[in-house]
Amino acid sequence: MRKEERARDDSDVLLRSLCLPAFVAYRKEVASQAEKGGWSFDQYLHHLAELEVEERKRHKTERILKRSGLPTGKTLASLDPARLPVAIRRQLPVLCEGGFVERAENLLAFGLPGRGKTHLVCAIAQELVLRGYNVLFVPAFKLVQRLLSAKKELSLEKELRRLDAFDAVILDDIGYIQQDRDEMEVLFTFLAERYERRSVIITSNLVFSQWDKIFKDPMTTAAAVDRLVHHSVILELVGKSVRSEEAMKRNGETKDES
Repeated sequence: MRKEERARDDSDVLLRSLCLPAFVAYRKEVASQAEKGGWSFDQYLHHLAELEVEERKRHKTERILKRSGLPTGKTLASLDPARLPVAIRRQLPVLCEGGFVERAENLLAFGLPGRGKTHLVCAIAQELVLRGYNVLFVPAFKLVQRLLSAKKELSLEKELRRLDAFDAVILDDIGYIQQDRDEMEVLFTFLAERYERRSVIITSNLVFSQWDKIFKDPMTTAAAVDRLVHHSVILELVGKSVRSEEAMKRNGETKDES
């Protein structure tokens, strides 16, 4: 009996050295199932291999999700499809599959504040993560500050390479950048660097005709817009403000209680 226990312990050590943690965790349980079910050795091994693959996929998804910076709660499950225009409801399943990321296309969501732009793109991004895509969510002003800092340290190219590791970068609220010349230049550099190579997902309360407020210079504005729309999917969110409706609902419930 001691020899059997020692052999099992030795097997665990060998499996860990081969980086097969699911084999270690489940082999006894699966062995019991195999014995009761009369499985062949190949069936036993195949089932363990499937568990190993599933476990690795789960851990990879957790790592990508943690690295993404996506806000919690803004998922497909919590998205109210009734608030979305019919055209966007039809597009949503296809966008979640990630084909636009494979083609290095951009996803641009426009609408007034409170229309659910951020929730929509984050819900899509969550689905992309489940499919193994590397996604980064960052408010536009924070990305610009990050790029400005890298430029001052003469490491802008290095920072752009780091961002290149992400299949899609979400720039949330691009209309709220402080809009000085340095900010405009690093933002344009970022967009130009990803053009036709990696996807950019943008939310904005400013339509393209107002983007001169972001880039100031008309030529730079035209060049930036041209690169973004060349290969892109544009989503326009209309209707009432989600936040305003929720606030009115809360106020109504408070009045009822009093």
